[in-house]
Amino acid sequence: MKIKHLLPFAFLALLGFSSCDKSSENGSAKLKISLTDAPGDYAAVNVDVIGVEINRQTTDAEASWEALTLLKPGVINLLSLSNGRQLLLASADLPAGSISQIRLKLGNNNTLVLKDGRTIALNTPSGQTSGLKLQINQDLKADVTYEILLDFDAAKSVVPRGNTGQYNLKPVIRTNTLAIKGGIRGKVTPAEAKPGILVLTAANDTIAGGFTDAATGDFIIKGISAGTYNVEFTATAPYKLKETKTVTVTNDNITEIGPVDLNNR
Repeated sequence: MKIKHLLPFAFLALLGFSSCDKSSENGSAKLKISLTDAPGDYAAVNVDVIGVEINRQTTDAEASWEALTLLKPGVINLLSLSNGRQLLLASADLPAGSISQIRLKLGNNNTLVLKDGRTIALNTPSGQTSGLKLQINQDLKADVTYEILLDFDAAKSVVPRGNTGQYNLKPVIRTNTLAIKGGIRGKVTPAEAKPGILVLTAANDTIAGGFTDAATGDFIIKGISAGTYNVEFTATAPYKLKETKTVTVTNDNITEIGPVDLNNR
């Protein structure tokens, strides 16, 4: 999305306050969990996703699991997610710390559609009804966005039951951390300037933005991919527009920039 340089506040209004907040105070990280698929030789492989849970404990006790809110629960055709396509299952702000496991929970409405058009119910072994547990062992740093991909292999997950014409669903899922993004943090003086902030690429494309804290002038903008950016601060008179060039963001880190003085337009 290319945003014209003359309309910074229109872009910031679209962003709201979600990109720039005070989560550094409570030490939270953002976790996104998405689903994709390796192709299978069927017309459709439909799985009924009813839950995604995380475990931040070293124990596997049932009480240690925390449910995330599914963005769109229900039946998903895995074959619609092949060739690089993916579906965001859940997104949540979590306390900084570690995640040991993810658990994907499936319902009973799982079906296989053969190429001749027949639809066959997929039987789920009783041992997997509590959910499929996936080892993650990922440390979450405050103010960093983590994106974890669940690669559901449809071809290997659908298993014929001998010559009965029936099939079992035995999920085979690989986990990949696609990207661990960084961010930019700093402080504006005076705080009452309350500027809008834009993060721009070298081509002048706006990729993120937000506002400073009205009381302190502090700001943090998260979820920025590794790269070099210009950061622009736009305030009304008597304060001046300020641009800090060549701010380098690296994955898994928050880049600190020095105080930005907006006095004297």
